Amino acid sequence: MVPRAVSVIGVPLDLGAGRRGVDMGPSAFRQAHLHETLRELGCDVQDAGDVPVSIQETQDPGDPRRKYLREIRDTCERLRDRVAELLARGRLPVVLGGDHSIAMGTIAGLSKFHRERRQQKVGLIWFDAHGDMNTPETSPSGNIHGMPLAVALGVGEPSLVNLAGHVPMVEGARAAVVGLRDVDPAERETIKESGIGAFTMRDIDERGMRAVMEEAIKRATSGTAGIHVSFDLDGVDPEHAPGVGTPSPGGMSYREAHLAMEMLADTDQVLSAEFVEVNPVLDHRNRTAKLGVGLLASLLGKKIL
Repeated sequence: MVPRAVSVIGVPLDLGAGRRGVDMGPSAFRQAHLHETLRELGCDVQDAGDVPVSIQETQDPGDPRRKYLREIRDTCERLRDRVAELLARGRLPVVLGGDHSIAMGTIAGLSKFHRERRQQKVGLIWFDAHGDMNTPETSPSGNIHGMPLAVALGVGEPSLVNLAGHVPMVEGARAAVVGLRDVDPAERETIKESGIGAFTMRDIDERGMRAVMEEAIKRATSGTAGIHVSFDLDGVDPEHAPGVGTPSPGGMSYREAHLAMEMLADTDQVLSAEFVEVNPVLDHRNRTAKLGVGLLASLLGKKIL
């Protein structure tokens, strides 16, 4: 794999989550020697700084079914434009969250760029303990970080669904979610109707990560320009990733997560990536951000031998 020209974008947004702290995630990643690690791989690394975000205490949450919608949409629009600009310069955007609602901006930028410039579709592999497939009508909390995968697939709040200028940003047939183990009852039907490849921890237990990733990669590379990788660190078991806002026991092991990244690196079709939901307030000695940096290194081509 040829080392990439990588641009890092921080998005210290926590308005989509119900718990404070993920706004410090981008700093935690940088403190975990992100730049040095990627340069050791031979990557040309540039830090594009942070996207401006609103502070929760200064804002009114608004509609309880879609809290902080305006502020989150504004942030995602700024991120969308920055991602598209980096892609136009031939760089690979690596986005650091922040809560998972930022994925709507990243994917919108990627999808918009490839549709307008190259008339191509994009694929998506989403790693998460949770479905992130709620809508304002089904969400038990109104927290938008539980909705971004539905939005990317064309379901939910119209002003978010249309961020890329076309719907959907990604087709369900070209997307997969890996590591599910905590899904809201109302999300289940949305997941089934979306056409996404949904792989639970039972699938990983029974079939192994290799078989699951082979199928996920096949979906995400079928008739696409390449793959966007969206990784919520709560997809990894809390034993290895304690610093997340919504931990759930029984997640991916350290090696399963790295194998998934290594297999994606082998495709040489990764277009962009984001790592989200690291909460340093809940972490131990920045352990979760360090894991995220290691996973990103594997995604960008680091090998054991």
